[in-house]
Amino acid sequence: MMSQSRTLTRAEADAFGHELDELRREVVADLGERDVAHIRRVIAVAHRCEATGRVLLHLGLDPVTFAVGAGALGLAKILENMEIGHNVMHGQYDWTKDPALDSHRYEWDIVCAGVDWRHSHNFEHHTFTNILGKDRDVGYGWLRVTPAQAWEPRHLAQPIVASSLALMFQWGVGSHDLRIDELISGKQKLRPFLRRARPFVTKAAWQVFKDYGFFPALALANAPRVLLGNLLANSMRNLWTFSVIFCGHFPDGVTVYEQAETENESRGQWYVRQLNGSANIEGGRWLHVLTGHLSHQIEHHLFPDLPAARYPEMAPRVREICAKYGQRYGSGSMPHQLGTVVRKLARLSLPGGGGRSAVERRQSFDAEAQRRRGAEAEAEGRLGWRERRASQPRAAEARTSA
Repeated sequence: MMSQSRTLTRAEADAFGHELDELRREVVADLGERDVAHIRRVIAVAHRCEATGRVLLHLGLDPVTFAVGAGALGLAKILENMEIGHNVMHGQYDWTKDPALDSHRYEWDIVCAGVDWRHSHNFEHHTFTNILGKDRDVGYGWLRVTPAQAWEPRHLAQPIVASSLALMFQWGVGSHDLRIDELISGKQKLRPFLRRARPFVTKAAWQVFKDYGFFPALALANAPRVLLGNLLANSMRNLWTFSVIFCGHFPDGVTVYEQAETENESRGQWYVRQLNGSANIEGGRWLHVLTGHLSHQIEHHLFPDLPAARYPEMAPRVREICAKYGQRYGSGSMPHQLGTVVRKLARLSLPGGGGRSAVERRQSFDAEAQRRRGAEAEAEGRLGWRERRASQPRAAEARTSA
């Protein structure tokens, strides 16, 4: 695997994008019953796991049934959050016209309101992926994940903040669209904040009542056991989701962009940014399902509204296209990707962090932009030369006939 992508001219990027568009058209034309069967099968498994977990937690008395019950409930929550909720809410199954798979109606089993997720994730993150100042998922407003972010004293606590976020990840996701950091800094007024917070407060109140009020109350004397089991199941889902998301977005080799680098971006250049702003996790079929196929984060960023179960079969084609255009296809095992994330978070909690300053990044960008313009001008010059040469015989024939 190459360590760095080759910089493409706009024409090359557009050709790269054209090949990815063709791949997308092939998959869309092939969508059908097997895609629907897959998601319905996963939904059925999640429901059975949840039922098993709740029965064991409610009726069991021994540590074994508690561990199995909490584990089964945690597995159900992971499947519902990753393979079902995340993918359905991306519109991956809207083409089925099934109300149960409608991206605008679906509400998943976490404290994040669907309406907030569709804005902060589906629109902001997937449109402005890895653009500093536009993609708020770069550090989530709290973490420094690239040297291009200015260091502040609060980043010294970054390892603790990141660990807390991992344990309570659904709360970080749920409150993300509230822009609490902007409220603290004074960029957001209190009234808009309160208005923005209503969907989150309503959804979070329901989730807390369901997991820590309603179900424990049903268990009567077993209420403490059920409450603890639900807490552990939610924690399992939080830690797993955090690990998957951070492995796909912040390991070594992922590129973060300045806003100036993406001005007047074509569709092909958008594809290039999605590729270089993502990384994959290597593993088997069950790893892919448990990650919601975000183990193929590259394919997801390229094709967010295609059924995610298609990503493994699309990946070899994407790799071939990347190799053809000299683009890095970042991929590694989960321990490797997570290890680089942990090291990066620790390193960037300190001033500097070993990266380039904002001035150096800007100078590098200006130099690269100049080189790219020169390459495009040279390509246009070669094209013009071919056209002039091709026209010479026709001109000679015209003079002869005259």
